[in-house]
Amino acid sequence: MSDETAYDNALHQLRNDENGTFINLVMMQNHLPYNSSYYKRSSSWLPTSVSAGTDKSTVAAYTAGINYTDKAVKQFIKQINKIQKPITVVFYGDHLPGIYNNSMAKDGTKLHETDYFIYSNTYAREHSARTLTSNTKVVSPNDFMAMVAEQTNSKVTPYLALMTKIYEDLPAVSINTGQNNSTASLQFTNSKGQVVKYSQLTKKQKRLWQDYKLVEYDLTAGKQYLYQLHMMK
Repeated sequence: MSDETAYDNALHQLRNDENGTFINLVMMQNHLPYNSSYYKRSSSWLPTSVSAGTDKSTVAAYTAGINYTDKAVKQFIKQINKIQKPITVVFYGDHLPGIYNNSMAKDGTKLHETDYFIYSNTYAREHSARTLTSNTKVVSPNDFMAMVAEQTNSKVTPYLALMTKIYEDLPAVSINTGQNNSTASLQFTNSKGQVVKYSQLTKKQKRLWQDYKLVEYDLTAGKQYLYQLHMMK
């Protein structure tokens, strides 16, 4: 399915839903395999040079797909700006493609660093949404819900209030797996892209992290006391 088709499906839901909706849209267009015959004129995207072991036609097909994505995103934003209800979009990739044969492939952090943006349509911006300007350079996907709530000036649950503190006061949190899941480890990354050790966190940050772990344990594997205490309402 092309990104253009996926966005058309999302627009159909957005236009016809009267009560508000949450859409988790997973795009397929730029996923493996990267067939050089899939896109017209993909050969025009052939790189001048690549590292040893990297196939030029594969990179060209992927790059052509990114160009198609850019055009589809641009059209999608134009369309949601015409809709008279608040819409906020989070756009991000979950990882880079495994098509490059170089040292980056050994670094789980580098492989999972991708661009993102959070965009509120015209109607939302006319009704109190505003673009975030702080703590936005390096974030975790787990921060996105809190970021959207802040950007749209929304009321939040106690749980989202905690997630907002995590987003604002802690470095971005991720699991660095590299290419071997058996070596997975927790990793904090600051706004400069530098890895921060847990021992380098302040006492306040360590306490916040501990609170977060307890909350996540209770909600996922514990007795879910926090549901009874209405943390999610």
